[in-house]
Amino acid sequence: MRILIANDDGYLAPGLQALVQAVQGLGEIEVIAPEQNASGTSNALTLSRPLSVFHAANGYKFVNGTPSDCVHLALTGVLDYRPDLVLSGINQGANMGDDTLYSGTVAAASEGYLFGVPAVAFSQVDKGWTHLDSAQALVRSVVQELLQGDLSQPFLLNVNIPNRPDAHLRPRRITRLGRRHVSEPLIAQRNPRGETIYWIGPAGDAREAGEGTDFYATAAGDVSITPLQLDLTDHAGLPGWAAKLKVGGA
Repeated sequence: MRILIANDDGYLAPGLQALVQAVQGLGEIEVIAPEQNASGTSNALTLSRPLSVFHAANGYKFVNGTPSDCVHLALTGVLDYRPDLVLSGINQGANMGDDTLYSGTVAAASEGYLFGVPAVAFSQVDKGWTHLDSAQALVRSVVQELLQGDLSQPFLLNVNIPNRPDAHLRPRRITRLGRRHVSEPLIAQRNPRGETIYWIGPAGDAREAGEGTDFYATAAGDVSITPLQLDLTDHAGLPGWAAKLKVGGA
């Protein structure tokens, strides 16, 4: 069993170390993570400059690029084998609802999925790395169960873990993605030269957080596991668009 591990918080992040420790003994582990925090980079690939792969003292590899870069490089030549499983995380903060579109953590996992490798993204709901030991225990349990199943077909799971000392003992819920309100307004400031600069505002509150959603499960203190797919096609809308635009092929 060969396991590739990445993240978006950078190769020095406590969550990455916890993820590596969580799967020790379950297979051959390779870590390829970003050099710096790359949160919010989604599925971006670096195409405008070359990338470098460095070797850290702890045996990890790190890349001066995005989470997707890390997994992409691993699967297209840095590794001389194909991993059986790609794991990403443990992220500092939730990746639920619309956040999954922006998440570098989910993107690293989805890059593996795009290459046909089963993949799982792990995140803690709150920032601060509190109760990371419990999250680590939960991760090990989930991965052990996955390894006992069928890995011949790719899947993509998004797991959000509550920051609590008994997270590994909490119920696990199979959920759908909820929805957020739009982000809070941008934050305008002046830099030392008097120029206006802008910060993206914080994420809005949950808008659709009813029963069955990832928001609902984690609010109850449970673990949310959301199966994801990357086909963005509006299949139900194909006939309507064909008629509206007077084209064929629907």
